[in-house]
Amino acid sequence: MINEHYTPEAVILANGEYPTHPLPLRMLEEAKFVTCCDGAANEYISRGHTPDVIIGDGDSLSPEYKERFSPIIHQIADQETNDQTKAVHFLQEKGFRKIAIVGATGKREDHTLGNISLLMEYMREGMEVRIVTDYGVFMPVNGTQTFESHPGQQISIINFGAKELKGEGLVYPLSDFTNWWQGTLNEATNNRFTIQCTGEYLVFLTSM
Repeated sequence: MINEHYTPEAVILANGEYPTHPLPLRMLEEAKFVTCCDGAANEYISRGHTPDVIIGDGDSLSPEYKERFSPIIHQIADQETNDQTKAVHFLQEKGFRKIAIVGATGKREDHTLGNISLLMEYMREGMEVRIVTDYGVFMPVNGTQTFESHPGQQISIINFGAKELKGEGLVYPLSDFTNWWQGTLNEATNNRFTIQCTGEYLVFLTSM
């Protein structure tokens, strides 16, 4: 069974909109290890916090912070991945597996879509990575799974090639969706629901 309110081993702060909801803010506050993606460190530090590591090419970091925090800056020049993925791989090499990413949405929509879709790649690499936003949690999933929920909770299922999609404990039936919007705005009817299928999909659970 999957519970969206899990405790990550490390938290990545991406350079989207800084979170305002209590859930991602609490994850940042309680995190044992915080990795900031380059420009995200500016606001994190200005709010009185110190990251454990800053990942990126350093171009988005203020000159003051770039000098002050130079010992914890890991410059990775690889242009084949974005800073979020660089941060995930850095943590993976350090032995972390359960990771929450906050600040991954907002600002540029193309970056938001890219950041969310990358969850599927992290899952294929054996990582348990979730994006926590001001509105809910994105989780990549493979195959049949049961999720903790509550009656009335809004749920969206985005298909990444899964077949024979069926649901239990949901208001609306599932099918092999071919467009992302088709699986949105479903709703839980109980304290748990099950998605049955073969293949990969993405689940969004609202935090309201």
